Amino acid sequence: MAIRDVLLALTSYPDPTPVSVIDRAVSLASAFGARIVAISCEAHVQVPGSFLGGAGNLGSIVANEAHKSRKNAQDLLAAFEAAARKFGVLHEIVLERCLTSEVPNLLVEYARLRDLTIVSVPESYDQWYAEAIIFGSGRPTLVVPEAPSSRAVDLNKVVVAWDFSRAAARAVSDAIPIMEKAREVCILTVTNEKAIPSKRSSSELAKNLSRHGIDVVIEEVDAAGRAIGDVLAAQIESRRADLLVMGAYGHSRLREFILGGATRSILTKPPIPVLFSH
Repeated sequence: MAIRDVLLALTSYPDPTPVSVIDRAVSLASAFGARIVAISCEAHVQVPGSFLGGAGNLGSIVANEAHKSRKNAQDLLAAFEAAARKFGVLHEIVLERCLTSEVPNLLVEYARLRDLTIVSVPESYDQWYAEAIIFGSGRPTLVVPEAPSSRAVDLNKVVVAWDFSRAAARAVSDAIPIMEKAREVCILTVTNEKAIPSKRSSSELAKNLSRHGIDVVIEEVDAAGRAIGDVLAAQIESRRADLLVMGAYGHSRLREFILGGATRSILTKPPIPVLFSH
């Protein structure tokens, strides 16, 4: 299925999503030939009434934080509108209003109705919003770094982290529309890190992708005692990859996500855009 409907999740609080993320997301939507919807929330900090009653100016502080969030959201959506018009892509803006604790579930609700959601991972605080979308939406999530990049926005070189798991198979399926347009696709298997259930899996996957007109190279790399996240990062750098495709491993316990090692390593500081599926 082609990617035709994209959601861009923009964070307004405590810090706004960098405008560079907006430009990158709109450029990607243009490359997909997709319509893109940007959503941002005016977030309100929830404070128990007992604290408000005895905290003097706490109420005004909370109001000021909400105002900051609203201003950030409005500015982000205005920047998105300008970028979308510049690239000539079909677009829509959505401004919601909710408590900070409600933002992740709200984003998940919107993400479940889109082909792909793009979200960034801030370096200054945790990746809770991204985790919620990855594990709750049932759709693929494209996580992009917030750090500015001098490289052009394209998806010509794709690396697939392949371990013959259900999550990896789902990620490959979700990424087919992207890989069909890529110039180079590498199926990367890290050996001696965990048991791979089928020795034929990489070659059989290559045959499957060839039926979609995708030419691939197969690569096996020995972990040699390294963490799999470090191995993936090294391969991304050496291949100058534009996109990493991988399955996401983990589960939610209340508001704490228990992530697999590779998922946590890559999600905490993604070196390039990463398409996660769960």
